[in-house]
Amino acid sequence: MRARAQLIDRLPQAGDPGGYNVFWVDTPGVVDDRRTSLIVDPPDGKLPPLTPEAQHQVGSLSEDVPDSGPVRYRAGGSGVDGPEDRGLSERCILGFAHGPPLTPGGYNQNIQLFQTPSHVVILNEMVHDPRIVPLDGRPHLPGNVRQWNGDARGHWEGDTLVIESTHFTDKTASFAPNALAAMGTGEHLRLTERFTRVGADLLRYEYTVDDPTTFTRPFTAAIPMRRSDVPMFEYACHEGNYGLLNILRGARVAEHAAAAATSGPR
Repeated sequence: MRARAQLIDRLPQAGDPGGYNVFWVDTPGVVDDRRTSLIVDPPDGKLPPLTPEAQHQVGSLSEDVPDSGPVRYRAGGSGVDGPEDRGLSERCILGFAHGPPLTPGGYNQNIQLFQTPSHVVILNEMVHDPRIVPLDGRPHLPGNVRQWNGDARGHWEGDTLVIESTHFTDKTASFAPNALAAMGTGEHLRLTERFTRVGADLLRYEYTVDDPTTFTRPFTAAIPMRRSDVPMFEYACHEGNYGLLNILRGARVAEHAAAAATSGPR
């Protein structure tokens, strides 16, 4: 990951209000073995086919996409009637580089791992959401308790930290390959993550998605994680979240204008 200070910003183009400036963007790199896919199993590097019953939601940043809901993709929306019509990251519930599983994103994708004798904590910079993982062998939550990040339990296999998560909610996807797509629901997902230190400044992160209701077979991806001296920034998502407010406010203004135009003068 390139340090943010090395990135060159540009002035907004004419007619472009802009979003995040380039200073905050993490430029993607190439993994050391020059793989063309993060997926290592299946060997062809492709996602397995979806099952016939699996739902595949696709979002849009520029137009409404009718859908029966709930919206499971991270960005975009299926309507403007209320916040529930918008993506999970627009509602500041889950960031699009937030996971689980952890997937590369455009910015604020740094994480910090730290542990106590009985727990490991995975702190995401995006949406500043910590996952607190017990290591004491306690059982999973009751089956009727569902969580956005799932219910995680960790243990060590030699030098590898293994985290197994179940009990995801059906309001999120089984797998979201990017911010604008959601495959299946998390209801039957079993996610296994592995963190292995392979160098002084390098972790190998692997995750396996196992959900027979969504994919015809499990698949595994591997991502190198390098130590960085870049500080973690607070990601106060809902603090000044004018975007979501203005999406809904703008829709009400448009509805009022359309109603006025059809009703004619009084």
